[in-house]
Amino acid sequence: MRLRNALLATTMLMFPLAVEAQTSPPPVLGIYLGAAGGFNIKTNININNFESSQPGAAGLTTPNASLSTGIGGAAVGTLGYGLGNGLRVEVEFNYRGNSFSATSGNNRSGFGASTSASGSEKLYGPMVNVDYDFNGLVPWMVPYVGLGVGYQRAHLNDFSSTGTGTAAALAPTFTSQDTRASFAAQGILGAAFNIPSVPGLALTAEYRIMALTGTRTYDAGLTVTTPTGPTTRFGKFELGHDLNNTFLFGVRYNFGAAAPPPPPAPAPIAAPAPAPSRSYLVFFDWDKASLTDRARQIIKDAADNSTRVQYTRIEVNGYTDTSGKPQYNQGLSVRRAQAVAAELTKDGVPQNAITIQGFGDTHLLVSTGPGVREPQNRRVEIIIR
Repeated sequence: MRLRNALLATTMLMFPLAVEAQTSPPPVLGIYLGAAGGFNIKTNININNFESSQPGAAGLTTPNASLSTGIGGAAVGTLGYGLGNGLRVEVEFNYRGNSFSATSGNNRSGFGASTSASGSEKLYGPMVNVDYDFNGLVPWMVPYVGLGVGYQRAHLNDFSSTGTGTAAALAPTFTSQDTRASFAAQGILGAAFNIPSVPGLALTAEYRIMALTGTRTYDAGLTVTTPTGPTTRFGKFELGHDLNNTFLFGVRYNFGAAAPPPPPAPAPIAAPAPAPSRSYLVFFDWDKASLTDRARQIIKDAADNSTRVQYTRIEVNGYTDTSGKPQYNQGLSVRRAQAVAAELTKDGVPQNAITIQGFGDTHLLVSTGPGVREPQNRRVEIIIR
């Protein structure tokens, strides 16, 4: 636990030094790709219940022991989709490899108190993850958490372990080179450090804890050397308690990220425009272009008042908040303006006196950042000039 906490603290301290400062990292929107590499620390694996498939296995003991592994390599590739509101869904393919270093047990197991082991376990397979980004908490990074489920293949590569032996069985050698599959689950804790100069590009640091469910039964051989000579039997044994602590460092590229807008040009000095004769605001529900009863009443008031003043034109301008993509928001603002114009015509305003415009998520009534559902920005303004 101390090692894990130290590594996480080091990661958090080191990554900001490599990332340019920025004030508001944009949310992940649309398709993204990621790749990461690092190392895996595996907890001890239990060996249980050797069963010989051959008769006459006298003198062969059942090895119930524990396998220790060294630190191994890890790699993950991801393909995902960001919804723009912090949620992301991704598919990954991962690899972890750890070499066996020792087998520990007791004298009744036939392996003695402790002995060396060789070979390795290689884990690989697909996982499906759901992640959530905490946008806006820290200016220079986006922390996130996630959960995943999937299917992992566990391959024993040239596994061998020789025990110290007992009076009944001297120097037992336990070998296997087999592959089994298991369902798996994982938790994810990470942080993304966006690169402002390359929109969509981010560095990532993650800690993952992945567990394989249940036990896996492998084909194996057990050879013991007795006073009468070596004896080998083939059978099956179980491996269980496969828990992996993985630390990853990588890159991610979001294809849906928009380029930062150019700095605004200085506003020219101009004479103020004449104030409109009258203006009215009609508000809409989120992602809607349909009129509420209150909206229809406001439009009716605007239509009635237009008959009492001398006007040259009636402008109907549509707007949205910043919660959607700019292209989608532009179309939604036009649909809202069209709905209001149609209601004005229904209330007696000549159609040729109305001009319609959509401004999307520009000209906000209430200034917000991207991805914010602000009710006062979802509006249509009726201006009688």
